[in-house]
Amino acid sequence: MFQVNGNKADGKVKKKEERQTDEEDSESESKKDKSKKKCTAKSASMFQTAGESKEKKGKKKGSAKAEEEKSDDENSEATHKTAKKKGKGKKGKKEERPPSPVIEVENLEEFVLQPAPQGVTIKCRVTRDKKGMDRGLYPTYYLHLDNDKKVFLLAGRKRKKSTTSNYLISIDPTDLSRDGHNFIGKLRSNLMGTKFTVFDNGVNPDRANSEWTNVRQELAAVIYETNVLGFKGPRRMTVLIPGMNEESERVPVRPRNDNDGLLIRYQNRNMDNMIELHNKTPVWNNETQSYVLNFSGRVTHASVKNFQIVHSKDVDYIVMQFGRVAEDTFTLDYSYPMCAVQAFAIALSSFDGKLACE
Repeated sequence: MFQVNGNKADGKVKKKEERQTDEEDSESESKKDKSKKKCTAKSASMFQTAGESKEKKGKKKGSAKAEEEKSDDENSEATHKTAKKKGKGKKGKKEERPPSPVIEVENLEEFVLQPAPQGVTIKCRVTRDKKGMDRGLYPTYYLHLDNDKKVFLLAGRKRKKSTTSNYLISIDPTDLSRDGHNFIGKLRSNLMGTKFTVFDNGVNPDRANSEWTNVRQELAAVIYETNVLGFKGPRRMTVLIPGMNEESERVPVRPRNDNDGLLIRYQNRNMDNMIELHNKTPVWNNETQSYVLNFSGRVTHASVKNFQIVHSKDVDYIVMQFGRVAEDTFTLDYSYPMCAVQAFAIALSSFDGKLACE
């Protein structure tokens, strides 16, 4: 529905159609043009924060692809609680999880901060390394493209001696220092461990230059709904990301003090230049006695960490999905308007110990 490269099928005209009357041809072409305009307009406008009137258009799902995906959800559900013994064979996994399409990464720093192209889902794999003296408490996480080349994208690790959970994100798997040249961003939680903020590698507002161009940007925020009463069930997440402008570029969010930022704006319901996303609610399946989501074969193991992030205006469009495929291996797929740093940091937040959210 959001793929802008789906115009080729519309452009082809079969010989049988040429024999039809001029009236039928013109009618079918006008229908195709309308659906084509709907798809491209909605893909650009749903995440565009400038001009709300544009966003209200195109609520009806007119594309055949959306209907096809909907029927797939009904007919082939992938469960959260897949038996761990199933699907351990390597051959089975390769068939179930198609790799990412060919994606060229020329400039790594630029690529990981750039939103995914519209109509393309970037498929990645997250691995958790617990080996070493303190890796049990402070594992290192690696993000690679899930294709034949297994191109490295990002590494992340929780900082020691920090009052709140603080993860450093780097574009070099061997350099995870705050002062290193490869530092690309960080993830920081509140004291409760229920709210997280994702920053780029800019400086603290206290060290800003005269033009404030070097001040760090907030790339995302994650809120986990607390579960203090202990009710068991799927996690509930709210994800906040900066909006997109008319050129499909991220609107910079540079708070100047602690009284500003994505979380503060959301708390005050100031939603200008901000997109609110939520995790897709799983459906209870009586047969399997578990909550189920359709991951299209990309997730094979049950885990409380499995989730899909969607926009309320179209819950069939998966902005991001994350799930377990082995003990220390997970798949992470993201689409426009997310970038790799945003998706990786949101995934890291799900690894953090949040007793109040379980």
